[in-house]
Amino acid sequence: MLSRKGIIPEEYVLTRLAEDPAEPRYRARERRARFVSKKGNRNVAHKNIREQGRFLQDVFTTLVDLKWPHTLLIFTMSFLCSWLLFAMVWWLIAFAHGDLAPGEGAAVPCVTSIHSFSSAFLFSIEVQVTIGFGGRMVTEECPLAILILTVQNIVGLMINAIMLGCIFMKTAQAHRRAETLIFSKHAVIALRQGRLCFMLRVGDLRKSMIISATIHMQVVRKTTSPEGEVVPLHQVDIPMENGVGGNSIFLVAPLIIHHVIDANSPLYDLAPSDLHHHQDLEIIVILEGVVETTGITTQARTSYLADEILWGQRFVPIVAEEDGRYSVDYSKFGDTVKVPTPLCTARQLDEDRSLLDALTLTSARGPLRKRSVAVAKAKPKFSISPDSLS
Repeated sequence: MLSRKGIIPEEYVLTRLAEDPAEPRYRARERRARFVSKKGNRNVAHKNIREQGRFLQDVFTTLVDLKWPHTLLIFTMSFLCSWLLFAMVWWLIAFAHGDLAPGEGAAVPCVTSIHSFSSAFLFSIEVQVTIGFGGRMVTEECPLAILILTVQNIVGLMINAIMLGCIFMKTAQAHRRAETLIFSKHAVIALRQGRLCFMLRVGDLRKSMIISATIHMQVVRKTTSPEGEVVPLHQVDIPMENGVGGNSIFLVAPLIIHHVIDANSPLYDLAPSDLHHHQDLEIIVILEGVVETTGITTQARTSYLADEILWGQRFVPIVAEEDGRYSVDYSKFGDTVKVPTPLCTARQLDEDRSLLDALTLTSARGPLRKRSVAVAKAKPKFSISPDSLS
């Protein structure tokens, strides 16, 4: 009707009617998939696994890897099924011996006070859990009953050992300790001692330390060999700059891990224009060490895509000395500040060092100019009169 009156153009009305209302008008920005999530989980889906029986060959690890609802369900059903199974066995022994009909069976029953399946189920629980209320007991009349009693005790001990060990391992898993090992949300690239460096920050929220902590970094890219073979997971190690030697770190406070981008670095030809969400680049960081309190080896992981790397920024200081000890302000853990950085690759910077000299000269002139202006505008706080000089 509005189009007939000339208020809304007819072409607009036809276009709106042709649109699908179920289709979203605004689509999220498509970004490259990552192999490792920010929380360290593996972002890989396994499909068409034909040999499922391999998981049953390692039952304990399979039970530990299950989710908590499934583990608790198996924990409960394992005890209930064993109690019901042996309750049926005790009921059959009593039925075969004639203990279920009072007055018609033998004078001495195989198991006293068993008159129904309910009483046999209660006796099965008493035997396996070793409660022993005293109302029901096995006599010397039936050797088979003594054998079943021994077998049920052994089976009950095995179930207790497996299920309690599984529950303990799930509560004391190494990745639980990794929840308090944190990484900065973004990585940065800036100058350090005249060289472009890739930097990230890592910290530990707990007071108990990680012993023999080591950190590794890898670049994951999709590459194609000269023969035309596509390698979707081409991993290249990134050496970490460490004065101690190797990849060991002393994680007593948050540290800035840096990698010097030199001719041997896979980031040697990385430019600021390459840091976008379509760039095929993922840097995986792995922190591994031994938990001081439990002695279990733990591992924390994270990854950085190309658009999560900030060029020309540096992490702000968060460690300060207060009252004779050092304090860490974790509210500024991932904060960065812009610093003068050449907008070129490390290769171009090595080939033309004048880019660094021009950047140093520009950054040195800026504060001097501001300071001269501030001095020019400053007014004296006191004055000397001529009379005081006479």
